[in-house]
Amino acid sequence: LMVSGKPIEVEVENLEEMQEALEAGADIIMLDELSHADMRTAVERCQGRAKLEASGGITEATLRSVAETGVDYISIGGMTKHIQAVDLSLRLNMI
Repeated sequence: LMVSGKPIEVEVENLEEMQEALEAGADIIMLDELSHADMRTAVERCQGRAKLEASGGITEATLRSVAETGVDYISIGGMTKHIQAVDLSLRLNMI
């Protein structure tokens, strides 16, 4: 379903929506807040027809168990959510 050579990613919140996205031809399906059991079911149903990304509520403590479900990608928003930005500047002098 690539548009202008770019993959289409769809966010879903349950297995029914995942099936709809799969049937519509999504290239990447983001599984938002699904249980580990539902992630495994999604992997089985998908059979490699789309890449699956796990997202939502994933922490360093649950990372391994999410990876073991068989998803292709894992996103962890908490890694950057509470990070304080650093203000840097660079000055160049012409020689």
